[in-house]
Amino acid sequence: MMKIPCEVVVWYLLPTIRKELAKKLVDNHGFSQSKVARTFGLTDAAISQYLKNKRGDNLVVTADPNYHIVEEQLDRSSKRIAEEGCDFAAEVCSICFAFKRSGILAKIYEIEFDSKLPACICGSRVMSTDIE
Repeated sequence: MMKIPCEVVVWYLLPTIRKELAKKLVDNHGFSQSKVARTFGLTDAAISQYLKNKRGDNLVVTADPNYHIVEEQLDRSSKRIAEEGCDFAAEVCSICFAFKRSGILAKIYEIEFDSKLPACICGSRVMSTDIE
């Protein structure tokens, strides 16, 4: 059964995005666990699990040689959230686009579904937050 790209994002990438952004906001920007939870629209307990590496670990994602592309976007996004109050959802979209741009999303399709990444309208547009 073919999965649409957004389904793969929810299962494979969103937990990693939440984990990595939570860590950056706490470690680099002085956010409390509670503030991260409010920002993400999650519970303190969920954020605690991300910060303790109980959620969001996916080596298919983070061990990829192109993960540095995503890390750069995670840094930019965490800074925008912390310093400019940018919307969490918009930043998740820009990080998701970085996953597509890096080729990691396509590799997940190849590994998990023995298929090529289908065309995606949302990934074909460049968002204003991606231009830097």
